[in-house]
Amino acid sequence: MPTFGARLRDITRRLSDAGVPSPQADAVALMAHTFGWETSDVRTAAARDDHWPVDNPLDLDRLEARVVRRESREPLQHILGTAYFRNLALQVGSGVFVPRPETEGVAQHAINAALASPRGRDGMVRVTDLCAGSGAIGLSIAAEVPHAQVTLVEASEAAMVYLRLNARMLNADARSRVTILMADARRCLHLFERCADVVVSNPPYIPPDAVPRDPEVRDFDPPEALYGLGEDGLDVPRAIVDEAARLLRVGGTLVMEHADVQGEALREFAAGSQFWRDPRTEQDLTGRDRCLVVTRDGI
Repeated sequence: MPTFGARLRDITRRLSDAGVPSPQADAVALMAHTFGWETSDVRTAAARDDHWPVDNPLDLDRLEARVVRRESREPLQHILGTAYFRNLALQVGSGVFVPRPETEGVAQHAINAALASPRGRDGMVRVTDLCAGSGAIGLSIAAEVPHAQVTLVEASEAAMVYLRLNARMLNADARSRVTILMADARRCLHLFERCADVVVSNPPYIPPDAVPRDPEVRDFDPPEALYGLGEDGLDVPRAIVDEAARLLRVGGTLVMEHADVQGEALREFAAGSQFWRDPRTEQDLTGRDRCLVVTRDGI
């Protein structure tokens, strides 16, 4: 039986040969998940090169099955069943977009807008998350802004399963301030006309000829969460801008994620509308253009 360190090195090598971007970190995560350990415990045992601690022989089979799945480039989050986003541990799997670290900054801009927004007569600020997916952005706002009433809108039945599961994981107070609706984010005027203080969205925005290189994205994220339609991928984002103009009160804020090459086009689109003022592009932590922030004008 190989030592613990030898097993970790072998799994790391296999994942590296398969092209996994972070083979050692993923190997540690798979081992920790299988044995119910902390990742620090796995690294410590590997550094000591302990003998293999087999409490249940089936654990070796489970580990091997998970390694094979990761070798096929199935997302680590699917295998673990969890994606970490800000302060949340979100359940994810087939049929729902896996939230990315760069979107955490988009959520922060929406949180800032909610905190800066005047409260209504009931003391609440109303936030609408369009194309909510797993709920990463909207549920983070509900968890971090104690006076936010958050409505999450999603059209996919598969994604809706995870959205509802993740909403149930919030504490009782945050959960009581969350409403989930199944609707097309581009056509939900009848639901909330002119009542939102903040609209936030991470819509599909990839152009049709810009197929992602990473198999984890290309082969496992749902296409409807990736491709924004139109030659430039901006048909859906433009529709979201128009819909947000109907949903927001005058002075409200739209925060919308986009690709790093789409900032200028979306600023120009918003600037060309009578409903918006002060469009700007915010960057993510890597310095790349990441989201449109724009204010609903007084018309």
